[in-house]
Amino acid sequence: MVRWHYPVEITRARRKKRLTDLLDYEGIIALGKQFPGKKANRFIEWFTFSPESIDGKSKNKAYALFETSFVESIEVGTAKGLQQIHAYIFGGLYDFAGQLRTKNIAKGGYRFEYAQYLNTTLLHIDNMPDTNFDEIVEKYVSMNKAHPFIEGNGRSTRIWLDLILKKQLKCCIDWSKISKTNYMNAMIISSVDSSVLQALLKTAITSDINSRELYMKGIDYSYYYEEN
Repeated sequence: MVRWHYPVEITRARRKKRLTDLLDYEGIIALGKQFPGKKANRFIEWFTFSPESIDGKSKNKAYALFETSFVESIEVGTAKGLQQIHAYIFGGLYDFAGQLRTKNIAKGGYRFEYAQYLNTTLLHIDNMPDTNFDEIVEKYVSMNKAHPFIEGNGRSTRIWLDLILKKQLKCCIDWSKISKTNYMNAMIISSVDSSVLQALLKTAITSDINSRELYMKGIDYSYYYEEN
């Protein structure tokens, strides 16, 4: 076997280059965000996920919800039912799990319902009709505008929506068929016009409401939507 001997200066230079070219945790995340796309997003999700993080633990609890008897006791289509879902998923992780917020919050320049009016708004949402698909989506949009919790609204409310659809129409949403970009854009527009969201969700309706695999994929996508 032929051995190649490099000058000491070259060896040191190469070693130095290797050391300075390494990326730390923050550097890898920043690099991934420079290349937006499905594969890059999935890599970031895989790289940052930890079963010991709040997201990791709450996601596992969301998975488990499908197979527990607790899901049968959830009050479908009401603010109380949403609180039950939130308390189950985030219980032991947030000290406000299942509790309505008392502070005003905003996201992306949009201010959600003022805390002082939240109880009245939620009572109104409870009484909204939910006998057909468009009515149910309108109710979902109203709950999103209310944003009753400090954190964890989207993940809880998507489960809440599916429970309403299952009870009323014997269907649910296959979230894996809806891209993050399309979903987020439709949700933003829904603050003034819910028709775009209605049309988007209709493309992903399924009657396979008892599929464990479908539910698990739905949770995966639900958490993916919330990633920055």
